[in-house]
Amino acid sequence: MSKPLEGIKIIDFTHVQAGPACTQLLAWFGADVIKVERPGSGDVTRSQLRDIPDADALYFTMLNSNKRSLTLDTKTQEGKEVLEKLVRESDVLVENFGPGALDRMGFSWERLNELNPKLIMASVKGFSDGHHYDDLKVYENVAQCAGGAASTTGFWDGPPTVSAAALGDSNTGMHLAIGILTAIIGRGQTGRGQKVAVSMQDSVINLCRVKLRDQQRLDRVGYLEEYPQYPHGEFSDVVPRGGNAGGGGQPGWVLKCKGWETDPNAYIYFTIQGHAWEPICRALGKPEWISDPNYATAQARQPHIFDIFATIEAWLADKTKYEAVDILRKFDIPCAPVLSMKEIANDPSLRASGTIVEVPHKERGSYLTVGSPIKFSGLKPEITGSPLLGEHTDEILAELGYSKDQIANLHTSRSV
Repeated sequence: MSKPLEGIKIIDFTHVQAGPACTQLLAWFGADVIKVERPGSGDVTRSQLRDIPDADALYFTMLNSNKRSLTLDTKTQEGKEVLEKLVRESDVLVENFGPGALDRMGFSWERLNELNPKLIMASVKGFSDGHHYDDLKVYENVAQCAGGAASTTGFWDGPPTVSAAALGDSNTGMHLAIGILTAIIGRGQTGRGQKVAVSMQDSVINLCRVKLRDQQRLDRVGYLEEYPQYPHGEFSDVVPRGGNAGGGGQPGWVLKCKGWETDPNAYIYFTIQGHAWEPICRALGKPEWISDPNYATAQARQPHIFDIFATIEAWLADKTKYEAVDILRKFDIPCAPVLSMKEIANDPSLRASGTIVEVPHKERGSYLTVGSPIKFSGLKPEITGSPLLGEHTDEILAELGYSKDQIANLHTSRSV
């Protein structure tokens, strides 16, 4: 099966998570992603949080599948010449270096554009150009705090909390992938490449738009009626942390199920949507609530929403989270079990859909990784193992026109 991005060559100058998540997605869809790494060490995540001595860490393998690895020392003249040849033949260069690093390397945007006017240069940044923090080094949790996510996550009587989801890293990579694909389409119209940049702060803010919505509502009326603080608590002038409340205006909460005393994930998330109120009452054996004026409307329910959740929790006490969801879904009630990562890893549905895949690795043996979260009717991405450091160096050099003797000389000079 042909892949939509076949024929697109990408120079992957990224490391850690945001950039590699972007380029891995493009590699899944057929792009030839050449990961350029420092000889001898490579991406720092190859050795971070290892579970097998001297083998690439899962941190690396799970972000670099379907790529080829080229080791290259761009501090040497020979290494610079290899990169120049690669730039001339590539469609995209993706980087997440610190500010000015490419310029100091001798590959400013102006130089790249001179070498290949059709090249698209895509960059991951911590903050947008011109931002007063644009010289700050940014990691996942820094981005979550700077993007407003942490201030609105957690419980109202506790500190700001970061999410386990990579809102700053992988989320930024997904935004950058969209930017790259848009620039490729644009190049088809203009014949020229361009710079594409995505900041981690901006990407987090984009996912927090409902909280920006809530800030404007709070500024206008002084309260947020779907938050647990309403109507008995007080609001300040900023969007508060809302615990496990729903962000879309529908009251929801994480509720205990059978076994919660020993299983930290024996919970379900239960949402009370207005149109589902009658089915909820019937499922709980509370038909009298349907017409009771104290319960019949969302506005009437809000003052004692936690009493309602307590009643639901009592109904859940003799049911596992799976049993509860199997009952509630028959009533079309929005809910889900709280799944642990172990349960997700072993979920047969996720395995069958390709969301969780097991792939072979030359050093590790088989390991689990994520597959494409995007599903197509005419494409099923094949996920392959991540490359060993420099595994494809000679192959790529040969494709660039280097002879066997020239490749040997590059190895001798430690340029690759």
